[in-house]
Amino acid sequence: MRSTAVFAWLCLALLGACDEPPPAAEIRPVRTVTAVAGSDGELVSLTGHIRAQKEQSLAFRIDGRMIKRHVEVGQVVRPNDLVAELDQVPQRDALDQAQAKLAAAEATLHEAGNNMERKRTLTGQGWTTKVEYDAAERTFNTAKAQLDVAKAQLHEAEDHFSYSELRADAPGIVISRSAEAGEVVKAGQTIVTVAQDGGTDAVFDVPATLMRQISPDVVATVSLTDDPRIRTTGRVRETAPQADPTTRSFRVKIGLDETPEAMRLGATVFGQARLLGSKGIELPATALTMVDNKQAVWVVDPKSLQVSLRTVELDRHASSSIVISQGIEPGELVVTAGVHALRPGQKVRLLGAP
Repeated sequence: MRSTAVFAWLCLALLGACDEPPPAAEIRPVRTVTAVAGSDGELVSLTGHIRAQKEQSLAFRIDGRMIKRHVEVGQVVRPNDLVAELDQVPQRDALDQAQAKLAAAEATLHEAGNNMERKRTLTGQGWTTKVEYDAAERTFNTAKAQLDVAKAQLHEAEDHFSYSELRADAPGIVISRSAEAGEVVKAGQTIVTVAQDGGTDAVFDVPATLMRQISPDVVATVSLTDDPRIRTTGRVRETAPQADPTTRSFRVKIGLDETPEAMRLGATVFGQARLLGSKGIELPATALTMVDNKQAVWVVDPKSLQVSLRTVELDRHASSSIVISQGIEPGELVVTAGVHALRPGQKVRLLGAP
């Protein structure tokens, strides 16, 4: 009897255990964002300055002592205007010497020519030998070559004499000077710098993070920092091919369509331009995960609150954000926090939802 009662009690206990409901599935709390289609790029502002599109450094072609500079900073120059002069005495002496050498070479050639003609006549009459005539002819040819050398030296001396004057090549305005009267200057050493007429740039140092977001045909608005009412527009005219080694920024020159009179060379300006808009859907970088070596995100069904894994293609991947080109549609809920603790079909609770 006792064993029968114990058996009955065990059966009842097992039946009671079978009637207990299974444990509820775990509901994960997650943060989400709603996918939004790409929009126009943001408007960015940078500070720069006004410069001439062409700046020319004027320098002498020869060494010498500069005796006079005829222009000052801010002075307008025209083509062929005299900018500076070197001491012409050494160049004049060299020119006189070259002229004297030319005269001597001409006299030598004349004498050698007469002598060759006499030898030709005497050889024809049998009064001298062919060897003597050949020697006279060689002397004539040598004198002729020496005359050519003397002419070239005279031409060089004339050029050097003219190089003692430094003249402007194009119209513009002097923006800096680098030498004073009395200095001994070297060939190629800058004497003055001229900002040539014919165009004005607004120059900006652009961070590397913005360079890839600037369209080559972007239209920029440029305004004076001390009077924003004075403004104009322009387009990218030149972009530095490499970053500055110190600032790690890229120099960008905006060619101005029109230059207001108040935008003088060196003036500080603000430049505003709209960056390239996102072509896809931008999400926080925390939304991205990997499955089978493919990039993916978790998408929440708004009705069942269950998640599913969606493989995606990226247009851009930055440190804090990603831009998805394919795989997500605008309006879908994408998980941005808790992605590594999810499994397909799992129910979630949206943080912030009632």
